[in-house]
Amino acid sequence: MSNGKRRVIIENVQPSVDGGLYPAKRTVGERVNVSVTIFGDGHDHIRAEILYKKKSATNWNVVELTPTFNDEWAGSFKVEETGIHQFTIKAWIDHFDTWYDGFKKKAEAKVDVTVELQEGAIFLNRLASKSNKELINLAKRLDGKHYAEAIDIVLSEAFAKIVHQYPLRENETLLEKEVEIIVEHKKANFSAWYEFFPRSSSREAGKHGTFQDCIKLLPRVSAMGFDVLYFPPIHPIGKINRKGKNNNVRAQKGEHGSPWAIGSDEGGHKAILPALGTLDDFKKLVQEAKKLNIDVAMDIAFQCSPDHPYVKEHPEWFKQRPDGSIQYAENPPKKYQDIYPFNFENDNWKALWEELKSVFIYWMEQGVTIFRIDNPHTKPIPFWKWVIEEVQQVNPEVIFLSEAFTRPKIMASLAKVGFTQGYTYFTWRVSKQELTDYVNDLVYGPSRNYFRPNFWPNTPDILPYHLQHQGENSFILRYVLAATLSSNYGVYGPSYEFNENTPIAGKEEYYDSEKYEVRHYDWKRTNRMIDIMSLLNKIRKENEALHSTWNTQFCAIENNQIIAYLKATEDLSNIILVVVNLDPNGSQSGFVQLPKSTLKIGDKINVKLHDLITNESYTWTQEWNFVDLNPHKMPFHLFKLEIHESNM
Repeated sequence: MSNGKRRVIIENVQPSVDGGLYPAKRTVGERVNVSVTIFGDGHDHIRAEILYKKKSATNWNVVELTPTFNDEWAGSFKVEETGIHQFTIKAWIDHFDTWYDGFKKKAEAKVDVTVELQEGAIFLNRLASKSNKELINLAKRLDGKHYAEAIDIVLSEAFAKIVHQYPLRENETLLEKEVEIIVEHKKANFSAWYEFFPRSSSREAGKHGTFQDCIKLLPRVSAMGFDVLYFPPIHPIGKINRKGKNNNVRAQKGEHGSPWAIGSDEGGHKAILPALGTLDDFKKLVQEAKKLNIDVAMDIAFQCSPDHPYVKEHPEWFKQRPDGSIQYAENPPKKYQDIYPFNFENDNWKALWEELKSVFIYWMEQGVTIFRIDNPHTKPIPFWKWVIEEVQQVNPEVIFLSEAFTRPKIMASLAKVGFTQGYTYFTWRVSKQELTDYVNDLVYGPSRNYFRPNFWPNTPDILPYHLQHQGENSFILRYVLAATLSSNYGVYGPSYEFNENTPIAGKEEYYDSEKYEVRHYDWKRTNRMIDIMSLLNKIRKENEALHSTWNTQFCAIENNQIIAYLKATEDLSNIILVVVNLDPNGSQSGFVQLPKSTLKIGDKINVKLHDLITNESYTWTQEWNFVDLNPHKMPFHLFKLEIHESNM
């Protein structure tokens, strides 16, 4: 039987994921905003607090909770170290505070409070515990000899501070189980990804690229401001059922096939395509990239070509058909004759799991700490939970990016079991309403506690309809949305910066897709898109307000072709306002509303704005302010705001 003297009820503690089944996610330096429902019977006053610490620590830190409305309480704390953190809630009836509130009401009503003063003295003596002389002396002054003076003492501001400073802790209610927060390093929450195919890295037309060619491109990637260089699979490509140009089911002589058809007689998931170079070349690339603060991200695709060594060594890992053949991958009507998926329900599944884990460990030993996982939603979620935990026991700072464009609940589950970041539906959110609803759901919905978005305007698999046959303005506006709405974003680089926009008719796929052929790019070429990408990444790094997705606040503007949103640091030391014209072909204008309460602006407004892209400056003195965006000049404003001190 529980202690019947405990009268406080604690419910609905947030952040919590599935009732504490999974830890909520934060990164170093982020604030954990806690909300909780706390109530009890009657009208007695309740006090409550958050106790928090790193799981391995001994002592708890304490933060007071404040009531908001309807028995809801709120408080917060910052996390400054990676690892598992815990917090719990403690609440109790504070009879001293209850007495104090009643005393004030009675004194104001001129009711005799002689007995109440005696009760107050008893409370003070209980709180003093024979060691606090200040409280003991104060209790002596609440006697019947100096009635009027005693009342004045209790009604003073100094006494109010004492009531708050010395809560009477009795019969405390504590959560039965601590809530866990997994705190990851800052790159989990702020990164810019650049993808290109290493086999297309050569500056010579018709020549297969190598890791040495990639090393020569590192200064270019660095100059553009990217800090993650992501490669599609770098392993040997299958020779059986190899795909040709534009996904032709039969490759012609000299065609190189799809990198996602992994494995041949040259090796499997722990081998490198010989045409790219050696393992030492790859390790050199990783080392040179780190010198420029760039991490090389590897693509992990757990599937095999028909001639992958696994097929011969472990045929039980694959689905056998009645005719003796192995089932190749399908997504009807699409067929992938060059790919065999693993059968995770095979009787030797434990050995399969261990082997796949060893793939991660092997590449970590070569210096890789970021993995983009291809189609994780087509593999069992329990496997991902296990393997991510196993890998992060070796190195807790390994980042896993989930490339799962699938149903919402599956994407959510992958995030809950450990994926650091996830691809999103941003690729297909186009209108102002779609973008606003989607981002608000990410920022303010329950997924905030486990799903960390990574916005991609395109991928090698996806040329979205709104970019097909479109000009540079469309590419620019989608890029700025990705790079400023989300603190993590990525781009399939050369295709995007050179505005490749030709699809296979009726599909969201590139014509002459680089997935099936070696391409040649003029890596020395520059254009307006590249300049904007470079400048925007520089601005992102220099402005802390753009280091978070979770501070996005949309601003009202009565034009459905213009979207505006504010991003600010907690202390308002850095404030960014982004205004984007969603119409790539025509000028759009309207009045944007400054969020006065967020910016702590009074009625007298004096805001200085500096456009960090065009270097133009403005002064706004009204709550509603006119903007006019000509996309042929620049389809967006990226303002840095300065609020006049007198209005703070």
